[in-house]
Amino acid sequence: MTNNSKVAVIGLGNIGQAVAGNFAKSNTSFIAADRNIEKAKELAEKWNAKQSDITTAVKDADTVILAIPFETIGGFLKEYSTDLEGKIIIDPSNPIAPDENGGFKKIIEENESAGEINASYLPKDAKLVKAFGTLGAASLVGSSYQVPEKAVLFYANNDETIDAEIEKLVQENGFDALKIGGLDQSIRIEVFGDLHEFGALGKTVTIEEAKQKI
Repeated sequence: MTNNSKVAVIGLGNIGQAVAGNFAKSNTSFIAADRNIEKAKELAEKWNAKQSDITTAVKDADTVILAIPFETIGGFLKEYSTDLEGKIIIDPSNPIAPDENGGFKKIIEENESAGEINASYLPKDAKLVKAFGTLGAASLVGSSYQVPEKAVLFYANNDETIDAEIEKLVQENGFDALKIGGLDQSIRIEVFGDLHEFGALGKTVTIEEAKQKI
């Protein structure tokens, strides 16, 4: 990533706040944006980040971390398609909703992934990366910069030319980055997948532990 690249965290719910807060720990410059302007202003001041409305953030950023619900991403990508052309879009979403038993259920077909579905909505020349969604918000905060060995965040994407940029962002969040493959593998790092904290993995892992799993 070039020194002049701009990163925007759009959506300041639990995951968005966790990612943005970790960037603040490492003094990474970023733009904070949310539908709730007052909330964004308050949090941006806390993080010493730049606050912006969503439209301006999309225009100004080179990389957009789209921390909004899965079911809203397709519409967002269509609405802002022109301004997102050629940009990196990081998707931490998980296609889940509360079930009748107090847990969660998958809201797409069992063999479908949020990553592949959202990639079908991509604007021209934009690049989708599944990242920052392999841990719950509590672990994203609590395991950031853990010692003596960092925890891992997995990621998946189809374009090797941006791997270094993604890994830098993961490292600036206080984690080791490990790519598992293309977006056809993203189901593995979404909720219920074998490499997700709320799936078969069941916990945070270090880089050596992670390599044994993939």
